[in-house]
Amino acid sequence: MWDTIWEFLSSVPLWEVLLILGAKIVEVSISTLRIIFIGKGLRKPGTILALIEILLWVFIASSVINGITEAPLKGIYYGIGFAVGVYLGSIIEDKIGVGKILIQAIIMKEEAKNVTNALRDAGYAVTSINAYGKYKEREVLMIFANRKNKLNIVKLINETDDDALVVSNDVSMVSGGFVSPWRRLIK
Repeated sequence: MWDTIWEFLSSVPLWEVLLILGAKIVEVSISTLRIIFIGKGLRKPGTILALIEILLWVFIASSVINGITEAPLKGIYYGIGFAVGVYLGSIIEDKIGVGKILIQAIIMKEEAKNVTNALRDAGYAVTSINAYGKYKEREVLMIFANRKNKLNIVKLINETDDDALVVSNDVSMVSGGFVSPWRRLIK
């Protein structure tokens, strides 16, 4: 029995296992990024990633399919590479932070000035709107920013007012508005 198990596990050379796993992880990570880039309207980088993705897929899939009957373990490694690639691709995309977001923070009226000043001092544009909650006056702060800055903005809001309700939404289109001259330079 152990001989059969060992034969099954060693039916694929280690270098081939690592090649299948590594290449599939890279391919699916690229695929995840491509889908997100296209969805965000970044067609040129999305198209380049599509070319790389399909070239990798052709070579990986053909090497797995050609030897699947002799070494079914290749299919298992292919599947593991796919799953890890999806996970890794989403982490990479999260780190890159492609796109824009609108953060809305509902703040107690008394804390609104402190939060607004902290955000503006950090270089973020803030629009405030008077609002009314169940028991007290509130202020809704709206911050439009690059998605990669989301965690910094939320942290800044929570450090200033830990009772703030913070909501973040992806933004697909923006027209008009104010952008400070120094932010225009860094775009």
